[in-house]
Amino acid sequence: MTILTFNVIKVFSLAAIASALAIFWCPMLTNFLYKHKLWKTSARKKAISGEDATVFNSLHKEKEVGTPRMGGLLIWITVVLVTFIFYFTPFNFLSRGQTWLPLFTLIVASVVGLVDDFLVVKGWGKYIGGGISFKKRLFLVALIGLIGSIWFYQKLGWDVVYIPFVGDVSFGLWYIPFFILVTVACWSGGIIDGIDGLAGGTFASIFGAFSIISFSLGKIDLAAFCAVICGTLFAFLWFNIPPARFYMTETGILGLTAVLSVVAFLTDSVYVLPIIAGLLVIEVLSVIIQLLSKKIIKKKIFLSTPIHHHFEALGWPAYKVTMRAWIIGIVLAFAGVAIRLLR
Repeated sequence: MTILTFNVIKVFSLAAIASALAIFWCPMLTNFLYKHKLWKTSARKKAISGEDATVFNSLHKEKEVGTPRMGGLLIWITVVLVTFIFYFTPFNFLSRGQTWLPLFTLIVASVVGLVDDFLVVKGWGKYIGGGISFKKRLFLVALIGLIGSIWFYQKLGWDVVYIPFVGDVSFGLWYIPFFILVTVACWSGGIIDGIDGLAGGTFASIFGAFSIISFSLGKIDLAAFCAVICGTLFAFLWFNIPPARFYMTETGILGLTAVLSVVAFLTDSVYVLPIIAGLLVIEVLSVIIQLLSKKIIKKKIFLSTPIHHHFEALGWPAYKVTMRAWIIGIVLAFAGVAIRLLR
């Protein structure tokens, strides 16, 4: 067996095993979430701009109350389990140069998200509806980005970023704030977690794309890590498609978005990140446009934001919004991989 063949088997096998393991233990997680009633006690009352969230509540009021949060536990706990189950085998993919930082980032960010989810369920905190306030979450995400950037800059000695049509550019100390900015930008795309199956399918195509890119660069451990995440997301989708058994929420979203920025830097693919993660960009832009429109012309451009709620308000069934988003996400992932490999 050639090394290439073994590496292909390693990446695909780990993804399949992660998916099977997640499906196996998910009923235990589901029972735990329902037994302890880990869901919101009241639906969202206010939109991000401050007015009553009437359109959103007309679409999701019944779902918000009674459907557990913390479904993201299935994703990151499974990734951790697979990582250590295969540590002493030929399929081990935990290595200092490729996966230590992504795994650390995934765990830390997911735990922060878990704390936020717990506070939301209990209704604790000054934030409306409970949870960690936006400013505090932003600070924590920036702090995670700062730790990651210092690791890259000091431990790995990286400060170069590839810019299309320019080439490799040394950022020097500016590499640190740039890294933090990308981390925060990825996190802001987490607002895509709003319809059954939408976030799971979106992130599956994103991490699938980065698995291919990592493999093409010879970063087999990182490729396996991304593939394992992708495999757990497929299992998550099995239980999250309509009607969802649980929602991903912050313990999944925060972990996935934080590790996404790390993987983008590890593969020197930041310049294609807006393409591969194009759906996240579209979601964020829709919110920004809506806020600016309300402030400047005192009118709404969209019926509701993020934009997936706009299409729901137009009368699209939720499954149609989700599946069309999946198609767009896969096409964008193909395009981003192709552009990265052309280099």
